Amino acid sequence: MLLDTGWVRLALSLSLLWTAAGVNLFGVALYARLMVPLMFLTFVLGAVVIVAGFSFDHADFAAALLARDGRVMPAADASPGAWPFFSAAAVLFASFIGFDSIAQAGGEAKNPGRNLPLAIGLAVGSVGLFYMLFTAAVYHAVPWEYIANEAQRRDVTAPGLLGYLLPPFWTAIIISAAAVALAKDLPAMLLAVSRLMFAWAGDGIFPRAIASVHPVFRTPHIAIAASGGMATVGILGSHLAGDFFLGVDILVSSMLVNFLLIAISVLTLPRRNPVLARSVTVMRNLRVRTTVAALGVIVLAGFLAVHTWKDLTAPAEAWYFRSTPVWAIVMSIGSLIYWREVRRLRRGGVDLHARFRTLPAQ
Repeated sequence: MLLDTGWVRLALSLSLLWTAAGVNLFGVALYARLMVPLMFLTFVLGAVVIVAGFSFDHADFAAALLARDGRVMPAADASPGAWPFFSAAAVLFASFIGFDSIAQAGGEAKNPGRNLPLAIGLAVGSVGLFYMLFTAAVYHAVPWEYIANEAQRRDVTAPGLLGYLLPPFWTAIIISAAAVALAKDLPAMLLAVSRLMFAWAGDGIFPRAIASVHPVFRTPHIAIAASGGMATVGILGSHLAGDFFLGVDILVSSMLVNFLLIAISVLTLPRRNPVLARSVTVMRNLRVRTTVAALGVIVLAGFLAVHTWKDLTAPAEAWYFRSTPVWAIVMSIGSLIYWREVRRLRRGGVDLHARFRTLPAQ
């Protein structure tokens, strides 16, 4: 297929990335007009996988595999145990990237105290149900033994698996659904990262130029461009490494650490900033909130340990083909920038404790 060609995939990835950057540059009005239809289109096209998966069973797949490739289904092995389950669960944590976007774009939301928790609840319910139906449909049609064996040799996808059972037209529909799902994530990711950088710069802990606003579109154009530039480096790195999942693993490490720090912040907020803690509108009961945050710390720390151990012990041709060292280098660079800006603020007589104790007006 054309998409298996390296330069085609690279060019398509970069084109989609900078198109998403352009959407963010033109503002949230265009963003909403584009993202809402794409969201519904993703559900509609993804429903094809659900219907197709539940329309076939393992016997149908075994017959199709034999007819097309002359291969027989692998024999069922013993249960793989708990380790692969936890390892896969850590990687699947990347699915929660949208919750980062919701939180970091809160300053541009109307009535965020009500609407952000509502959005998160709707996302957990609707998207979680969709994911479970999608996964159940794939495994209803394709035996897990085959998927496990193939995953050891190559990247497996729903279109590739169900392509044995469906005509080319419907396989193309499923591929289109995957493309739409990935494309609609890009504007949201750039929105989240650019707004986070913009807020850092506004607080003075990141270079001041990042806080610039476009005179016409009133969007943080430099932050958007910088976010797109960093994403470009990530795409190029994954392309040169020949491993798309290198970028996914870096994302997973970042998100696990991010959410772990958020859970720790929830635990320490009543002591560090009692006034802000009393203004929390979700889980107002302190005991309930503390219990949930403590469970979050335990689960997230466990996932992070499993994910890091798997990465460091997996075979790799060189250290830079592991996600953990690359993530650590990027974090070190960001930390150096942060400490440089903090030192500059302190030399200027800024009371950092007072500055960060009160949330900005937006």
